[in-house]
Amino acid sequence: MAASTGYQWRRDKDGLGVWEHRGKVAVAGVGHSPVDRRWDGVSMDKTLGAYSILACQRAMDDAGVTPDQIDGVICCDSHIAGGSGGSASQWAPRPYFAPPYDSEWGLTLVNAQWLIRQMRLPNVKFAPTGVPTISEMVGMAAQAVGDGVCTTCLVIYPTGNLEGRYRRGGENADDYARGARQWTAPWGNHGGNDFINIFPHRQYCLRYGGQHDDLAPFVVNQHRNGLLTPWGYNASHNMPQLTIEDYVNSRYVLNPLRLWDCDRPVQASAAYLFTTAERARDMKQPPVYVLNHSQHNFRKRSTQEDLDEIEEWTDRAARRMYEGAGLGPNDVDIFNPYDGYSIMTQFFLEAFQWHGVKRGDAFAFYKGDIRVEGPHPLCSSGGNLGTGRCRTAMYTDSIEQLRGTAGARQVKVRAETALAAFTTPSNGGWIMFGKHPG
Repeated sequence: MAASTGYQWRRDKDGLGVWEHRGKVAVAGVGHSPVDRRWDGVSMDKTLGAYSILACQRAMDDAGVTPDQIDGVICCDSHIAGGSGGSASQWAPRPYFAPPYDSEWGLTLVNAQWLIRQMRLPNVKFAPTGVPTISEMVGMAAQAVGDGVCTTCLVIYPTGNLEGRYRRGGENADDYARGARQWTAPWGNHGGNDFINIFPHRQYCLRYGGQHDDLAPFVVNQHRNGLLTPWGYNASHNMPQLTIEDYVNSRYVLNPLRLWDCDRPVQASAAYLFTTAERARDMKQPPVYVLNHSQHNFRKRSTQEDLDEIEEWTDRAARRMYEGAGLGPNDVDIFNPYDGYSIMTQFFLEAFQWHGVKRGDAFAFYKGDIRVEGPHPLCSSGGNLGTGRCRTAMYTDSIEQLRGTAGARQVKVRAETALAAFTTPSNGGWIMFGKHPG
């Protein structure tokens, strides 16, 4: 089984032109596990391993493929809730389970090799290690299939969550913030991330006008779309519809970031089956073609990015995606950017100029009709705010919208192309889907 080392799959440069495999790769299967708030540490049918196997089986069933047909498995090795090193990364409040549960594999950790053994996949030849997160995994899968490295590839993204253990491995589990982290992340990972995202957001409000609570219509609509996503946390746990009043009266996490501006950590897994366009045409579902994928890791001038940097980075990401797909802003029907912090989405919306939105226009756009039934169905997935921090809703919804199987979320506008991402302005990736290969 090949590792990722040495395989040049990334599209992370400016000016690469149209992707050489445009329309020759397709997504043929999607599978989701249930979405829980966290694993209880007891229920063996709800471990991260059990949920990952279930998601894979559902994706394979969706496509109509059998285990012997799978020759590629891409699974993210980092599952958020653990991490390596640090006192708190050892999650267990008691000794490990009796054999065969003598480690965390299958409980809170999953990788390609573990899945291949458990699912008895006999013909896997591509199972990279050190796999990045979902925004890059889908690009890796698309490139691998296009290059002929594999022909039928499962992409699995597990997101684990345990009480008191979110991002509490490695340096985040240390008793003290050491080195540069004493300035950038003194309260652990998300204390630092919250601040880093707030700074350019405040600059945005000063430069273009408006205030933080102008985000309320967008956040409320994300929750509405999430309630229309049957597998998501909000819908499956009967969460009430968020209101404008709920939002503006909610507590601050770190002023001005409110509770509802942040997504909810969850325990879940999702899987996608990538294959050649030719093979996909003979499978159970209508193919959804990959028109381009792109990755980025932009260099900061300092430990704190500012608005100018973020606008430059997101403009470059948009140019790469449009160039590689041979399309422009007017060609994109479904737009599912990242919303893990609500204050990020405006940067993506304006950079990609979806539905004519330019710099400084996002708050006014949010006040318009952005419902799935309306003319501007922004983030029809509900994103992470509406479904939980699965980081996969954006991809699933894009695929379902193009298939015409999004149910109550099905948009009323044209649905022939879709852009999706889990990405920050500084690093991550995008993927463009098409209902047609050309």
